[in-house]
Amino acid sequence: MDQAQPYLSPIAYMFNFLWFFLLIFLFIIPVWRRFLLSRAREAIIEQLERKRGSRVITLIHRQESLALLGVPIFRYINIEDSEQVLRAIRMTPEDMPIDLIIHTPGGLALAATQIANALARHKAPVRVIVPHYAMSGGTLIALAADEIVMDHNAVLGPVDPQLGQMPAASILKVLELKKIDEIDDQTLILADVAKKAIDQMIDYLVNLLKNNGMEEEKAKRIAQELATGKYTHDYPLSVEKLREIGLHVSTEVPEEVYALMDLFPQPMGSQVPSVQYIPVPYKTHGMK
Repeated sequence: MDQAQPYLSPIAYMFNFLWFFLLIFLFIIPVWRRFLLSRAREAIIEQLERKRGSRVITLIHRQESLALLGVPIFRYINIEDSEQVLRAIRMTPEDMPIDLIIHTPGGLALAATQIANALARHKAPVRVIVPHYAMSGGTLIALAADEIVMDHNAVLGPVDPQLGQMPAASILKVLELKKIDEIDDQTLILADVAKKAIDQMIDYLVNLLKNNGMEEEKAKRIAQELATGKYTHDYPLSVEKLREIGLHVSTEVPEEVYALMDLFPQPMGSQVPSVQYIPVPYKTHGMK
């Protein structure tokens, strides 16, 4: 014998319908908001590209207040970022300028070096635009540009190597303060690695700057200034300081860049993409 189906009043049916609709609504709204935000960013990128006749790429890690269970979650330049930026560069004609808008605390040296190398090899002018800050690996990328464009109050940072949480230069300092027989083997090994890391970074910076047309002696002075631990790794290098050490820095940041940064709010939940560009190959002829 079939069991009788429970009777649901019209009010109960209405309540179930409204509950189902609410769940769908709560799911769709965040997705729709992300879609609109992405389209708004693309619209400004397209506007900036038409104005400057360039490929515009963003590398933005806007997560300073993001946390999970009270533990800060930091985003930084990683291999996924470098893959996406390199893809955007490959899709750009060699005679089309590139504008890279960067806002980052730094990240993996490997990823930052890959991006810097790709920018340095691009034949058309490359401009790196820094609206707020580009520290560590972000500075390394900026040094690969033909022109660094910064807000008057924006900063870059030193590129001295770090071994874990320890500055390579500070590890070497131990060799100056103690006798060899007073230093444990692990510290001696770290000191050897630290010296190699600093020498490698200096050599890389000199070649990077020379490839951009800088005189060798000037390139060596800048590399010594930025890569040897003269400053703490988080020391902010202002426009004035960068000019003082010999870098050419413009402060003509397009207004569209500030409008674009407004569309990268501090995320409180799901992540937003770090790298963004119009995902189509470009041709320089006939571009309007």
